Amino acid sequence: MGLLTANLKPYLAIICLQFGYSGMYIVTTLCLKKGMNHFVLAVYRHVAATFAIAPFALVLERKTRPKMTLSVFLKIMLLAFLEPVLDQNLYYVGLKATSATFASACINVLPGITFIMATIFRLEKVDVRKIPSQAKIIGTIITVGGAMVMTLYKGPVVDMLMTKGARHSEAASNTSSNQHWIMGTLMLLGSCTGWAGFFILQSFTLKQYPAELSLTSLICVMGAVQGAAVTLVFERDLSAWALGFDSRLLASVYSGVVCSGIAYYIQGVVNKQKGPVFVTAFSPLCMIITAVLGSIILSEQLHLGSVLGAITIAIGLYSVVWGKSKEQQVDSSSSLSLSNDDKVANGKGQLQLPIADTSTVRSNMNGRNKDANHDAYFAVSMAKIPPEV
Repeated sequence: MGLLTANLKPYLAIICLQFGYSGMYIVTTLCLKKGMNHFVLAVYRHVAATFAIAPFALVLERKTRPKMTLSVFLKIMLLAFLEPVLDQNLYYVGLKATSATFASACINVLPGITFIMATIFRLEKVDVRKIPSQAKIIGTIITVGGAMVMTLYKGPVVDMLMTKGARHSEAASNTSSNQHWIMGTLMLLGSCTGWAGFFILQSFTLKQYPAELSLTSLICVMGAVQGAAVTLVFERDLSAWALGFDSRLLASVYSGVVCSGIAYYIQGVVNKQKGPVFVTAFSPLCMIITAVLGSIILSEQLHLGSVLGAITIAIGLYSVVWGKSKEQQVDSSSSLSLSNDDKVANGKGQLQLPIADTSTVRSNMNGRNKDANHDAYFAVSMAKIPPEV
């Protein structure tokens, strides 16, 4: 039972994250549509994440935290640029140009991009002669094809239960926003590329700095600093930094604590156990949750191109996941056979000759020596007695 629970923990952790990301998509969309600057949102998000995670890192990892080296520091700086600055700002621009449902569907291309990068950096094994590797390659091609469908084909509106009434009221605004749809999709794909690079570099960094909470805190701090510098360059109006008790504060705190602080930590732990491809394997669940919430809360409309592209991406994604799971089964069975071979080589699996107890042998030998001495003494004594006449 304990082994089953341990095996289920990575799955449950990543599935729970998808619910957290779905809430972030909805809250962030409301915030951006009310005029909050996306650069400012990214900075506040990581400030909130730092305050949420840093105390746990200081207390729980004070004895296990490794030394900071120049190599690790440079990797942390690059991690802080890839995800908190590059990925999130591109994502916010794409989200503002499209919709929460479309953005969550477009994120499904992330596992395919991650698989390509992991193969390039030798984090994934690919043998084209084996079926699991063929499934991963084919799945990646299908995933990229689905992303191209979502980018190049918008299609008619697909009516859902909660969006039928909003179709006519949004017809004019849809016409004016068509020109931003392709640009928004490209921004989202660029966001996925930065996010995939973050997972790959995180996998390498954890090998040198295996302290997940401390690494998460440092990424959030450096991300907030770098993001603030970028914001001061692109946004000169200081009133953009103002916060109130509204969706701006909610989006900053919620996305920072849940989707940066907690998410970075959980992804780091699962990344160390299962690899970067597994971490990104459950994004279609987030798409489904976001589509339901978006239709209810935001009255968003789905287009046929988004539906077809999302289905295509999901098919390719699970082809990659199936190939990954089969490879893990082969690796586990091969490691088990190697461990059995090691036992045989060490003599643990071979028959051995019985070895007598040395103490018993010694006692027996001492007894035999005493008997022999006694017989010799008796013989000498008898030799000294004169024979009777």
